[in-house]
Amino acid sequence: MAQQDDDGPFPEHRTTTVEQGRFCVARCTCGWRGPARRARSLARTDAEIHSEDVLGRGAL
Repeated sequence: MAQQDDDGPFPEHRTTTVEQGRFCVARCTCGWRGPARRARSLARTDAEIHSEDVLGRGAL
């Protein structure tokens, strides 16, 4: 089951978490992909950090 997070002013950066067997991976529509995690919460955190990085760069 995938979960989507709304990234506000950067619609091209939409993150999802995807389960692959025993692992969960965070992905973004920009092509970024986080490491495979056994805990969904860690994959979600990876996605949040990526989103914050994108927002931080967009504010410069």
